[in-house]
Amino acid sequence: MAPLTVIPEPITADPPHAAAHPVLTQSWLDLAFLHWAVDPALVAPLLPAGTRPDTLDGVTYVGLVAFRMHRVGWFGLPGVPYLGSFPETNVRLYSVDGHGRRGVVFRSLDASRLLPVAVGRSAFGLPYVWSKMAVRREGDTVTYTSRRRWGGPADAHSRIAVRIGEQVREPSELEHFLTARWGMHSTFFGRSRYLPNAHPRWPLHRAELLDHTENLIAAAGLPAPAGGPVSVLYSPGVPVRFGLPPRRPAGIPTP
Repeated sequence: MAPLTVIPEPITADPPHAAAHPVLTQSWLDLAFLHWAVDPALVAPLLPAGTRPDTLDGVTYVGLVAFRMHRVGWFGLPGVPYLGSFPETNVRLYSVDGHGRRGVVFRSLDASRLLPVAVGRSAFGLPYVWSKMAVRREGDTVTYTSRRRWGGPADAHSRIAVRIGEQVREPSELEHFLTARWGMHSTFFGRSRYLPNAHPRWPLHRAELLDHTENLIAAAGLPAPAGGPVSVLYSPGVPVRFGLPPRRPAGIPTP
């Protein structure tokens, strides 16, 4: 008999689980999503054990996502206004595990608050790094800047500026694939972990890339992009809840 494979869970604009008893709450605000197509064979060695690149029409993607983290809270407690609010820029990949659960894998997460960086690294095993950062908005233009202070290459930096365009009424299949992600895969103490999240449907806008200078993607162990991104989006943001993994993971085994 042929080995079992698992059909990945469907891509849905709304979360497949509610995270009714969240272990972590936060809001993601003023997000810029930049994405480049990448060969899945280049990505596969960078993913946690038990996962593989998630693909759309045979292609996977690397994302550079800049935003403002707002009021991180733990176990139902109110979010912290100062220590829990800070700019962040992450480099992420797209993954699917042996249970069919789609997610993201973070290759780096630059953040401007040292305490959340330390907690993210120690409590979740995430590749957080401490950086000097700023997010500034003038009219319909948002600018994100980042330069490493500690963790990873010292010269790692980014500058992104986008002009917010019209609202996306009907996201394309690719736009759903890149943004409708309801969990993350990571390696913690040598074991692969999956942490689900839930939030309202993304309010998305088209965006024009006005400025883009960065080496975070290369610093994260990926080939530096050879050209401009294939997708540029903006969102004003959503409140987010992270819960525990469901007891019965999604996925339909088939022969």
